[in-house]
Amino acid sequence: MQLFILGSGTSVPHAHRASPAFWLETSGGTLLLDVSADATHRMAEEQLDWPNLDAIWVSHFHLDHVGGLAPFLFGIKWAPHTQGRNKLLRIFGPEGLRRILESVDDSNNYRLLELKFPVDLVEVRSGEAFELLPGVMAETFSTPHTAESKAIRLTEKDDTSFVYTSDTGTSDELVEFCKDATLLLLECSFRKDKPVPIHLELSEAMEIAGRCSPRTLVLTHLYPEWDGINLAAEAKALWPGETIEAKDGLRLNF
Repeated sequence: MQLFILGSGTSVPHAHRASPAFWLETSGGTLLLDVSADATHRMAEEQLDWPNLDAIWVSHFHLDHVGGLAPFLFGIKWAPHTQGRNKLLRIFGPEGLRRILESVDDSNNYRLLELKFPVDLVEVRSGEAFELLPGVMAETFSTPHTAESKAIRLTEKDDTSFVYTSDTGTSDELVEFCKDATLLLLECSFRKDKPVPIHLELSEAMEIAGRCSPRTLVLTHLYPEWDGINLAAEAKALWPGETIEAKDGLRLNF
């Protein structure tokens, strides 16, 4: 697999961190994980093959994770790059995703799911396992964040595994879900003294890493308080494994 960091930040405007979005290349095709308002132009900026994107995963309905989905669908509806496309685009997300898109449609008759190529929108129940892309199996886990929020675990035929928690608080069940991942993409919103229980601060993120032992840990969803801080060094003091600070434009093979 190959992971491209499109947005390592949050909803807070930042000069160097776009809102959450991640591009994953797998043996079965390409996947966009979360669709912030920045995602569409970040894909183009990184010269990724967005006209032929195979699938989209939406973790939950906070605007910095789903706010770019309708604009992306509207953009590819009219983009010259996609007028000759005929392969299926699959969109996965929590129950309620269709209702959100229908509400946007009703505001101006956008007909976002009526494209020149087929679109399959799949609402995923908590704990459900399914084939997201050919040869790539997916499992989901309800995270302690919002009522609908879900982490996702992808596993290829060679047992390479990738876990994306998206926004989450901490729990024993989350640790079990992340266990022994080849790459764990974990939120780490705050350095310390987090103001809300539904996100993670560094000590909690590193406790999760220590208990689930990923081969590589990537920390993302970083608020501006991380600016000027050596995140990897602070993480190393709490867990000896490989920790990487997510940065926009970073590309990782695993």
